[in-house]
Amino acid sequence: MVNALKLAFAIAGKDIRVELRTRTSLLSAAVFAVLVLLVFNFGRDPTAVATIDLAPTILWVTVSFASVVAMNRAFTVERENAAFDGLLLAPVPRESIYLGKYLANLAFVLVVEAIALPLFILFFNLDIVQALPGIILTLLLATAGFVAAGTVFSAMVVKTRFAELMLPLLLLPFMVPPLIFAVKTTAPLFAGRPLSSVVDGLRFLLVFDICIITVSVLLFTAVVDE
Repeated sequence: MVNALKLAFAIAGKDIRVELRTRTSLLSAAVFAVLVLLVFNFGRDPTAVATIDLAPTILWVTVSFASVVAMNRAFTVERENAAFDGLLLAPVPRESIYLGKYLANLAFVLVVEAIALPLFILFFNLDIVQALPGIILTLLLATAGFVAAGTVFSAMVVKTRFAELMLPLLLLPFMVPPLIFAVKTTAPLFAGRPLSSVVDGLRFLLVFDICIITVSVLLFTAVVDE
């Protein structure tokens, strides 16, 4: 078990180092998030609908689309020069490969969210200091779930011609449940309600994370061996 975790961290570290050298995926996802926020900021009519009512939807639309852009790079490095086959032939458990890729994807998406959240607060002039811990916790729980599914689907479509198109189509149904509860959880927090009022939503996100991560680990071997 300890050795498998070490291998997973090694794979995640490799992906992170490669991304830090190129910065292509992180930059594209971050720029995409900024563009979405700018469109919402200048396209809304503040006299028609209160900003606080639109804020949860705007935040999660930005996060979800930017996350898909960031996850598109999960297996693109291995697609070149048949490196993915070499990774599968290495004496590494399939579970370690999945966990390594999952941790790297999670790190990339969280970095994009760390860039988008302050800009979101700045653009829309929101005073959510008290709600910030709950919002960050919701971001972590929701992100952990759909990144787990996205990692499996990235491995599934890596060898197809239209991988960038197939990933969003396959991932969308698995993003809907956590996004619905994430919006329902953050809306009361934006309205100034305490964290205790959204405990049920956080519990659902936690249970969803446990289920989807477990299923993804079990399915990954079958997916990559086909």
